[in-house]
Amino acid sequence: MRTPIIRVSDSARKAFQDASVNPAGDSLRVTISPSFENNLCFGPKAESDIVVDCDGIMILLDPPSAAGADGLSIDFVDGPNGFVFKIENPNKPGTLKELKRDCEATLIPSGERVQLSQGKRVVLTQALGGSFTVKTEVGQLVRIAERDADALGLEVTQASDVPVESGPFRLEKVIEKLKTVFDPEIPVNVVDLGLVYACEAQPLPEGGYKVEIKMSMTAPGCGMGDVLKEDARSKVQTVPGVAQVDVKIVWEPPWDPSRMSEAARLQLGMY
Repeated sequence: MRTPIIRVSDSARKAFQDASVNPAGDSLRVTISPSFENNLCFGPKAESDIVVDCDGIMILLDPPSAAGADGLSIDFVDGPNGFVFKIENPNKPGTLKELKRDCEATLIPSGERVQLSQGKRVVLTQALGGSFTVKTEVGQLVRIAERDADALGLEVTQASDVPVESGPFRLEKVIEKLKTVFDPEIPVNVVDLGLVYACEAQPLPEGGYKVEIKMSMTAPGCGMGDVLKEDARSKVQTVPGVAQVDVKIVWEPPWDPSRMSEAARLQLGMY
């Protein structure tokens, strides 16, 4: 996962610096809920956290929060009850955006490639895992890839800016990466949706591991299979110790909602 770009105003920076002296020695953390409610707090660092260096202010993000944090701005403003932190997130669904340039997109759910023109207005419906789902002026739902974030007025992180992960191979890290792959129509990752049927790793004679993944789609014949397949492959490839990744789309047994995790059911209101 790329490191999100977060902007911190001078007033917020000073407030953070004044608050950073805490007896527990915890770090500043930003959490973003699936409904894009933002929260600032101090807490201990977890192994899977993404660390964002905002010109000396270190901010921790868990992977799900990092997926929707690119372009986040934090300010410290005077409100009715005194000074408060104000967070603005351009990735919040429902945000109207005007395309800054022509860009390619993928029509949902057919998987057909379409061209979006500069100046056209789109409504952001989902911004998770680095990609963006938008609704066009004619009502089409399309997916814009991470590399085209600048067409939406968001900054694109260059490959050289992405920190290289290190450490021994662990299958748990592969699962963590798969949890940053999202269905473009449902704000739940493919693991909690139950789309990942199998994830195994085999050591290679020349060193490293080959990871084999079998995953499905929520609907038979969904045209987004190749898109999510490549998204999963490219993200798992960055896990330390992974030398090869083989992702297969399977249709048997057919997916059904019973495969969803309890967290996914709660998030989607399926009690």
